[in-house]
Amino acid sequence: MTSVDPARVLAASTEITRAALAGDDPDAVLPLVVRSAVELAEADLGLAMVTADDGTLTVEAASGGSTGDGDPVGVVLSGRSSAARAARTGVPVVADDFTTDPRTAPFVPKVLRAYGPFAVAPFGTKERRIGALAVYRRKGAPPFSPDTVDVLAAFAAQAGLAVVLAEGSTARQRVAVYQERERIARDLHDVIIQRLYATGVQLDLLDRRLKLDGREAKRLADAVDQLDQTMAEVRATVRALRSADPGSPAEADLGRSVRAEARTAGELLGRAPEVRVEGDLTDVPADLADHARAALREALSNVVRHSGASRVAITVERTPDRLRLEVADNGCGIPRGVARRGLRHLEERALAAGGGCEVASSPSTGTTITWHVPLPT
Repeated sequence: MTSVDPARVLAASTEITRAALAGDDPDAVLPLVVRSAVELAEADLGLAMVTADDGTLTVEAASGGSTGDGDPVGVVLSGRSSAARAARTGVPVVADDFTTDPRTAPFVPKVLRAYGPFAVAPFGTKERRIGALAVYRRKGAPPFSPDTVDVLAAFAAQAGLAVVLAEGSTARQRVAVYQERERIARDLHDVIIQRLYATGVQLDLLDRRLKLDGREAKRLADAVDQLDQTMAEVRATVRALRSADPGSPAEADLGRSVRAEARTAGELLGRAPEVRVEGDLTDVPADLADHARAALREALSNVVRHSGASRVAITVERTPDRLRLEVADNGCGIPRGVARRGLRHLEERALAAGGGCEVASSPSTGTTITWHVPLPT
C-alpha cells in the first residue's frame, strides 16, 4: 500500500471536528468517523466500538462490505478481546489474520470470520476513553503496514477528541433546554398560578358578600371550579417541565416550598401562617414531595376561601417512616354546601401513596386537616 497523504488525514479530521462543533449528536458523528477510517486505511470494513462499564465493547457504527452473516452493529466483544485491550491500554493491536492469530482468534465473532488483516486503535482521549476503532480487510488481502497503523492510531485520537467535543456540545444544549424549561415553569408557578389563585379567592369572597342564590350563584361557583381546574392543569404542566431535571433545587427542597406556599397564603389572608418543620425534608422522595406540595396548596386554598381565620398554623413532620402535614386554623369551619372537591383531591393523593387524610371542622374550633403518607425505609 502507498503511504497515506497527510492532507487526506487532515481533511477527514477537519470534517469530523466541524460536525462535532456544529452540535451534531455523537451517535451521528460515529458513522462519519468509521467511514473516514475505512478510506484512510484502504480497508474493507471499519467498526467503532464503545466500552461498557464491564469492559466489554459494543459495535455502535460500521462502514464497508457485508459478509452475509449479519450486521456487525450491536455485536458485543469480550473484555479480553484485542479491541478491548487496545481501548483499555491505549496501545494499538495489529494482526495479519485475526482469525488465526492466537491473540485474536478466540474472540472473533461469526459475523467477522470472512475478514483476515486487522488493526485496532484506542478511540477517545486519556480523560475520556470511548472505546476502539478497528479496520479489516478480507481474507487474502495484504496486511496493514506499520505506517497505516500509525495513521489509524493518530486519526482515532483526533476523531475521538471530536466525538468528546460533540458529547460536550450536546450536554451544553441539554443544560440550556433544562434551564429554559425551569424558567418557564417558574413563571407559570410564580405568576400565572398566583394570579389565578388570587382571582378565585376574590370570586369566593364576592360570593359570600353578595349572598347570591339560584342561577347566578351556580354560575359563579362554576367559574371558581373552572379556575381550580385550570390551576391544576398548569401545576401539572409545571411538574412535567421540571421532571426533565430531577435535580432542580426548586423541586427538591420541600421545606422551601412549604414556606413559599405559606407566604402566598399570608398575602391573601393579611397574616402569615405559622410554619413549623420537624425532621429533615431534603431526602423525601420526589413523588411524595410533589404530593405534599399539592396537598398543602389545597389545604391553604380552603383556609383562604372559607375560614375567615385570624390564625393559621402549618406543621410538617418527617419521621423515619412517615411524612405528616397538618394545617390548622381558628376560623368558622367549612361552610355547608361548599364544594369539597379540593378535599377529595387531598384524600385521593394520600390514598394513592398509601396514606390517609383526616378533616376535623366545626364553627367553634375551626378546621384541622391532617395529611400523612408512609416513607420508604
